Amino acid sequence: MKSLSTRRRHPLAAFVVLALGLAFAGTLFAAFVSPAASADTGESAAQQLANGKALYISSCSSCHGKNAEGTGLGPSLVGVGAASVDFQVSTGRMPAKQLGAQVEAKQNIFSTQQIQDMAAYVQSLGGGPQIPAAGQYAYDANAVALGGQLFRENCSQCHNFAGEGGALTDGKFAPKLTQTNPQQIYEAMLTGPQNMPVFSDKVIPPAEKQAIISYLLNSRNEPNYGGAGLGRLGPVSEGLFIWTVGLIALLLCAVWIAAHTTKASAQKAAQAAAAGKAGK
Repeated sequence: MKSLSTRRRHPLAAFVVLALGLAFAGTLFAAFVSPAASADTGESAAQQLANGKALYISSCSSCHGKNAEGTGLGPSLVGVGAASVDFQVSTGRMPAKQLGAQVEAKQNIFSTQQIQDMAAYVQSLGGGPQIPAAGQYAYDANAVALGGQLFRENCSQCHNFAGEGGALTDGKFAPKLTQTNPQQIYEAMLTGPQNMPVFSDKVIPPAEKQAIISYLLNSRNEPNYGGAGLGRLGPVSEGLFIWTVGLIALLLCAVWIAAHTTKASAQKAAQAAAAGKAGK
């Protein structure tokens, strides 16, 4: 007993206890957390990478290269991250039907699990932005005002103040955001697809990205207090509407006035002529 008490007072005793505690905690974490994650995905990390590589080789390598090094048809994917893959594939932009000024969104042909597998494989090649967690793009009513300010400062020049989209140069365009999935909006800001600049977390922090998404989600259900929304395209559509309708209205008024003026003048002339004959 005395010998045990002496060992407990040894200078290394605290470090030994700490090491044993960490080992025990790590074992518990591996026992309870890892199996749960494996059960959620239905496959191990090694299987996911293998499946993702097979999908990549069959669906993407013809343009991006067998090792994602890039070719004349597609850029390198080393370092683009899982978020970029998830955005491009989930929106149907990749695989692209044909090359052009801009690749448009279309029906996605892969399952969620397949997209996750490909994203994990590309992520393993050189890192990059990860797929955001659900809480990062959840709607926050308290952040709508800030999101509107940030959106007008950073995004409205291309996407319109209400996210209705707009034309760019050389056949390119900023797509509508009125039906876009919030996760995809976050990933687009994070990765900068096609003509869009990259808004990394250093440029626009995650909380501000969430605020922008909250503003866009709120604007989808916001009524048009001024009357017809006219696509919410701003002063251009409003000016065109006023010019077209106003000009047509003015022309109709001019025709009506001219017709009635001519008719009135003819009646007065006829009356004058009749009065002259009666006087004679």
